[in-house]
Amino acid sequence: MKRKHIFLILAILGMCYTWFYNIQYFLTDENASFIGFFKIAESTLPGKSYGADLTIVVITFFVFYIPDAIRLKIKYWWMLIPLTFLLAVAFTFPLYLYLREKSPKTSKMET
Repeated sequence: MKRKHIFLILAILGMCYTWFYNIQYFLTDENASFIGFFKIAESTLPGKSYGADLTIVVITFFVFYIPDAIRLKIKYWWMLIPLTFLLAVAFTFPLYLYLREKSPKTSKMET
């Protein structure tokens, strides 16, 4: 199996794994909303720790991938920015690595 396929599988797993729990929240909470979701996530110290961790991961991802995508001329790279916040960085980071592996410029760099 090629590395790009592993990244694609990880992207799909990242979206399914995170959204399984998001859907559970929206199905079980009587007053489910995105604002309520973030209030609950920030209401405990472990939740704040995860939030801080994800904030640094997302910033690092953007600092790495935006100039990298521009340099490699990866199509539609900008779509990953809103998808990171709408879906999950667990989806967009491996998806970017998949798109990067598919890039003709990346293939030339490896040979």
